[in-house]
Amino acid sequence: MKYIKFILFIIYLIHPNYLLASIKSKIIQNFEDTNNLSFEFKQNINEEIEQGQCVIEYPKKIFCEYKNFKRKILVSNGKKLVIKNLTNNQYYIYPIEKTAFNLILDKEFLIEKMRKNKGEMIDSKYFRFKFLEGDYQINIFFDKVTYDIIGWQNVDIYQNLVITYLFNLKKNVNIEKNKFRLPSQDYN
Repeated sequence: MKYIKFILFIIYLIHPNYLLASIKSKIIQNFEDTNNLSFEFKQNINEEIEQGQCVIEYPKKIFCEYKNFKRKILVSNGKKLVIKNLTNNQYYIYPIEKTAFNLILDKEFLIEKMRKNKGEMIDSKYFRFKFLEGDYQINIFFDKVTYDIIGWQNVDIYQNLVITYLFNLKKNVNIEKNKFRLPSQDYN
């Protein structure tokens, strides 16, 4: 009888770890099979909420249109990141290496980090990978049922906490050929 109790105790201890390892491997496989994403987002930057829609193509390409009064767009061609306010024509350009997007949009880098990181469940709904790379601490969140990415948290180049939630996610969609072309400074 003591032997059976011991075996049940061991199974009880191993089961949660096995379940987490299974979720982790399914998330990684799903992410490996993803070439691009299309989604709507809600972003919180220092308590200011912005919304819009984005397209990501790995590696390091993104195009976002914000649905706010500034009519802002954010575009990366994999080398540079441009943020442009279409209302007043303000234009900011950064080397992508100077931003957290250099890591967040690098699928191979993220997969390597996820493999080395055990991850953890958050509120029994989300699986989080947390890592520190250089000056960046990044949290990437995945749905534990669909294994899809659902958001990230990081600090931006202005030291603002940025929390981005993704929804209405579509994977491996057809993308316009010039979607990630950087806008010119006189773009309207």
